[in-house]
Amino acid sequence: FKDPPDWYPDEHPLAPPVVGGGSNGPAMACGSCHMMSGIGHPENADLSGLPVNYFIRQMTYFKNDVRKEPARMNQIAKTLSDEEIRQAAEYFAALKPRKTVQVIEAETIPRTYISSLGRVRMLHPQGGTELLGQRIIQMPVDAMRLLNRDPHSTFIAYVPRGSVSKGEQLVRTGGISHLPCESCHGEGLRGMGDVPRIAGLQPVYITRQLLSIQSGYSAGEGVALMRPVVEHLSLDDIIAISAYVGSLSPINSLTANN
Repeated sequence: FKDPPDWYPDEHPLAPPVVGGGSNGPAMACGSCHMMSGIGHPENADLSGLPVNYFIRQMTYFKNDVRKEPARMNQIAKTLSDEEIRQAAEYFAALKPRKTVQVIEAETIPRTYISSLGRVRMLHPQGGTELLGQRIIQMPVDAMRLLNRDPHSTFIAYVPRGSVSKGEQLVRTGGISHLPCESCHGEGLRGMGDVPRIAGLQPVYITRQLLSIQSGYSAGEGVALMRPVVEHLSLDDIIAISAYVGSLSPINSLTANN
């Protein structure tokens, strides 16, 4: 959308055109996919509360095809000026993260299909169940709210049984790398300095990013540091880490209301 829907304008600061669209905005404003809340949906990134310098660095990577995103980001980044990118970075950095995903361990889950609207999984109209297997299946609690880009829409992420506890062990010990994730991503994985938070992100997004780092599809300074940490992770390990990280609160519960 050139003018993305803004369900709750009182919940965020005044948005620059690059985020909120309008006559001075780009053909595809940031809020179109990531929503005005910055929280995004399973098919894209949660930008809320990201450090300004980290955001700018990632957009530069997209511009230069250092980081590759097959859908749109590389093309979009090339159309934006440095000033527009900084305005977007400062806007999203000012937003408070919010937990939107409930992680549920299961063996059998409701039957789903991939909708052509929004590139997300939905409940199958014919009902039924299916075996989860070694996958993460994520779906909206209310499909219509998601399709209408409601930033208050929430999700369920089904993960294999035992994933959360296994993921916690890998995150806390660092697995083979022996480098606990908190060493860089901070206490509770809520970010530290220019290193972004990962707590509470969409589990399917975490999985995509770890696989991109493993495969070399994503690059840059931060990825160079991450690759030795993730290169020996199995798919089961990645699913477990994603499940645990997604189950965490993105903000400190003691300060959530401040």
